[in-house]
Amino acid sequence: MINNIKFIKNIKKFLSALSSPKIACFVIFIITLIILTVLLSSRYYLFQNVIEEGISKKDVIATKTIQIIDVEKTEKRKHDVAEKVEPILSLPQESISNEITKNLEELLGAAKQVRVSKESLGIKKAKMKTLLGIKDENYLTSACINYLSKSSNSNFSKISSETHNSLSRILDAGLSEKDWLNSIGEIIRRNTDYSLSGVQRETVSILIKKIIYPNTDIDEQTTDLARKNAINSIKPVYVTFKNGDKIILKGELVNRLQKDALRKLGYNVSQIDLRGIFGIFLLVGVCLFTIAYYLINFDSKYLTASYLSLISLLAISTVACTVFLPADIPVYLVPIPAVAILLTIFTNPRISLIATLMIIVMTGVSLQYRTEAMTVFILSTMIATFISSKINYYRRMDMVRAGFDIGLIQTIIILSVYILQSSIGEVEIRIITSDVSSGFISGIISGIVALGTLPLIENMFNIITPYGLTELTDHNQALLKRLQFEAPGTYHHSLMVSNLAEAAAEAIGANPVLVRVGAFYHDIGKLKRPMFFVENQSYFGIENPHEKLNPRLSKMVITAHPKDGLELAKEYNLPNIVNQLILQHHGDGLALYFYKQAMEKEGAENVTEEQFRYTCPKPSTKEAGILMLSDAVESATKAIKSPTSEEIEEIVDRMIRERLLDSQLSETPLTQKDLKIIAMTFKRILRGMQHHRIKYHENILEELNEKTSMNLQLMAQTARKFEKELIKGLEEKGNK
Repeated sequence: MINNIKFIKNIKKFLSALSSPKIACFVIFIITLIILTVLLSSRYYLFQNVIEEGISKKDVIATKTIQIIDVEKTEKRKHDVAEKVEPILSLPQESISNEITKNLEELLGAAKQVRVSKESLGIKKAKMKTLLGIKDENYLTSACINYLSKSSNSNFSKISSETHNSLSRILDAGLSEKDWLNSIGEIIRRNTDYSLSGVQRETVSILIKKIIYPNTDIDEQTTDLARKNAINSIKPVYVTFKNGDKIILKGELVNRLQKDALRKLGYNVSQIDLRGIFGIFLLVGVCLFTIAYYLINFDSKYLTASYLSLISLLAISTVACTVFLPADIPVYLVPIPAVAILLTIFTNPRISLIATLMIIVMTGVSLQYRTEAMTVFILSTMIATFISSKINYYRRMDMVRAGFDIGLIQTIIILSVYILQSSIGEVEIRIITSDVSSGFISGIISGIVALGTLPLIENMFNIITPYGLTELTDHNQALLKRLQFEAPGTYHHSLMVSNLAEAAAEAIGANPVLVRVGAFYHDIGKLKRPMFFVENQSYFGIENPHEKLNPRLSKMVITAHPKDGLELAKEYNLPNIVNQLILQHHGDGLALYFYKQAMEKEGAENVTEEQFRYTCPKPSTKEAGILMLSDAVESATKAIKSPTSEEIEEIVDRMIRERLLDSQLSETPLTQKDLKIIAMTFKRILRGMQHHRIKYHENILEELNEKTSMNLQLMAQTARKFEKELIKGLEEKGNK
């Protein structure tokens, strides 16, 4: 029996631990990690079912007509045309030409020294042969050596002159290394005077060959440009597979063209094993951990199951969209900016930027996106975050306009990426047009998707957004309609408070939309007993029922309205963030009027402050603190008829000072600087409210009174009847 009790207690502890926020966040993290890993890995499974070790396991038939670029044939054509482009030479280098000419002069001078020597003809020929570097002597070279050794001076001068002329023509035209190695003899013959005899022409050739070498280089840059132009002129070779054509036969070795056809049909040509899946698992884990680490250390208020579930859903949806996107559709069509817009609205721009970038990284790396696509996605995410953070929440169509702006900027980014590519000539205009238009459409779709899914996400995760708050400011909302008709004085008071609170929130950087909504609904608890509040009594023209109650009963009625308001708020499904403002707008402040009244009737020794305080939590946010101050200041100002500027300033300062001394603002993040700005804002707004009005003609007022008198009389009768019944019930409750 004892063991069973212990077992049940352990089970309860375990279930309690599972229901804790930290465990819930951890479970969401693990589930998201697993789902994203499976999705990103699944892109590779289909190809593995068809291909194994490069060989087809079954016949693959085209399910639609597709056109594929035969990369191998196209590359071969490009290679062939590039090979045919002759190297482009740089201009001849003058210094080299001068040195070669100088070498010729030295050679001819040495030959002349041999000619004029007193040695025998045989010795002269031997020296001339050595001087010219002739190793294998034949009939023609022997004749040339003999000609140089014993010809007349006029003939030698003629040979010297012709050699200079031929060399000059060759050097001026430029001699490359390729020509020097392969066709120097032919080049010399083309540039030698044809009127010379055969021996003379050969002599010129021998002399030039001895001293000449290349005087120009290949201009690599110009040659490469010429080859690129030639390559770009080659159009791709296309192969068409019609619907029903066999792309691969069973047992066939899959080539490049067939792989491209598979990719076009939606298959993934990359294979992945368990190691690859583990790599994806680690990548996804690091990206999710980065988001979690930021939330834990910098924005912990968003580290809840609701916000994590939202981020998880958006990440899974985006990855699923990219995984199942058909291969022939540009990847830029994926509405990634929609994620940035939604996260900016539901959280803040920092979280949106970090989470969306992590989604891009895990998706792009796992699915092997091109660097250009990753660049476009990253830039568009940043721009979408910046634009959506400046949206006017009072106009929903601004979100669609933001999508249009994002699409336009994505178009510019994609186009600029293509322009900056060095291989712009190799990209087809059709591909550029498709990608650019996809980027533009993606931006518009992102705005529409964000606008359409916003209310669904709000309801699904119970997260209120500025758009949801703005809807609550509609005066046709059920609670506000009731407030207008059942407690018109309270309704008017709420409007005045909202003006003060919204202006103060904007001045200190709080949430003006939230504080405006809180002001509209902060006194809805008065709907349960509207005639017990002075602003409604004067409107209906009834006596103050508190004059017939003892101070303790009056205190019970008055201080109950925040909790009554909370019950009504839950009944009408107001968001929790607004509910907290309703509950906290008086904190545990003192009902001073009834406290003083009780001391007068019962004696100061029989009354304590704790007995006459509100039993609600103190304000915990800037917005709740602003609402408390706005409510107090507006009520106090209204109690004085036509207050002067000095009176307004004194009231504002006194109301803020009293709540500070009573520690009502001790749990809010409001600073002394914030309070100073709030006070200045209140004074400015209240001075504007106390302007002089035009005095209407008496008969106009009489006509208006006649039209409304009957309605007011009926409402007053109903109010008095309700008042008597309520006083009787409260007295019975007090006696008990």
